[in-house]
Amino acid sequence: MLGLVLLVGITVLFVTGLVSYAAYNPNLSRVNDTTPDKGILGFYLFSWPTGPVWLYRFTQGLHVTLGITLIPVLLAKLWSVVPKLFTLPPARSVAHALERISLLLLVGGGLFEFTTGVLNVQLDYVFPGSFYPLHFYGAWVFFSAFVAHAVLKMPTAMRAVRERRLREEVRSQEEVRPRDDDDLVAPDPDPPTVSRRGALWLVGGGSLLLFLTTVGQSLGGPFRRTALLAPHGGADPAGGPNGFQINKTAAYAGIDATETSAEAWRLVVTGRTGTVRLSRAELLQLPLHSSSLPIACVEGWSTADQWWRGVRLRDLAALVGYDGDPPDVFVESLQRHGAFRRAALRANQVADPRSLLALYVNGEELSPDHGHPARVIVPAAPGVLNTKWVARLTFGDL
Repeated sequence: MLGLVLLVGITVLFVTGLVSYAAYNPNLSRVNDTTPDKGILGFYLFSWPTGPVWLYRFTQGLHVTLGITLIPVLLAKLWSVVPKLFTLPPARSVAHALERISLLLLVGGGLFEFTTGVLNVQLDYVFPGSFYPLHFYGAWVFFSAFVAHAVLKMPTAMRAVRERRLREEVRSQEEVRPRDDDDLVAPDPDPPTVSRRGALWLVGGGSLLLFLTTVGQSLGGPFRRTALLAPHGGADPAGGPNGFQINKTAAYAGIDATETSAEAWRLVVTGRTGTVRLSRAELLQLPLHSSSLPIACVEGWSTADQWWRGVRLRDLAALVGYDGDPPDVFVESLQRHGAFRRAALRANQVADPRSLLALYVNGEELSPDHGHPARVIVPAAPGVLNTKWVARLTFGDL
């Protein structure tokens, strides 16, 4: 039963993880690609769409919440097969040898992926090297071993489900000894301290508890208060129009208030016909548009829809010679510290009428922590691509 749960759950984790990587548009620009030399492993990458607007919020929220929820199942599965890891002889046939080799990668890879994922979500990443390539390559190693193991064990698993009447056995309080001759059985076992039903209740209860104390950070709104184990759980950090969740503050990013003042700040827009420099006052003279969009982060948290108002990216492209279909854009920030100080957006993201260089949120000027004097907001994009403290936009081939 534990294996079948993991079969479905880990497959969903793998797919949503790859989808998340594609959402970064790593083939668009090297500044977006935090996993260099991915080679053939990037075969599936595709242009990330802009709709529905909650797409990344859903896929990454599912990835993080499901990963945390499956931790008790993974640990129980490993606990249940610990004796098999030490059976002798180590290989009795070619198929058995392949299974044993896959187990090394399966157990090690599983622990590595879940550990690095949880540490990244908890904002306490301690592994040497960047999380992105380690988690990406580790996922391929782990899932390859997972597939090999699943193929080898599927006949046994399905036979057990059919022959042992799983529902009746789960309801039973009796201990059922292993039936295979190859299984390890203690010659004089102590009385069992817990039935299998009790063990399953413990695992299921643990998973349910983790789910209920995590999922709120992805749902947003009042549900955030239930996300007790999530670093961005609890109430929104402040009140008012700007009182919704942030990831990095202006202080952390090294933003100097003198650079963002009305007198000093200018937006530099470059394209086919040259360069235009715009003050915030001049941006406010351009046609302003509004979009209701959330922010969703790779760490699994997201906000409710916020009401953004600003200049459409496609209109800024038109200022520098792109009156028709706008091209890709390279966005640069005043940010000095942290990842994604620069990012690239695809042409379909620029062309979407909901994609803005936002100047206001919920009827008020952006706060310094939300990117004053201007930030990018794009539907369905990962939060790090919604660049804050924007200083320059370069339209054209990247």
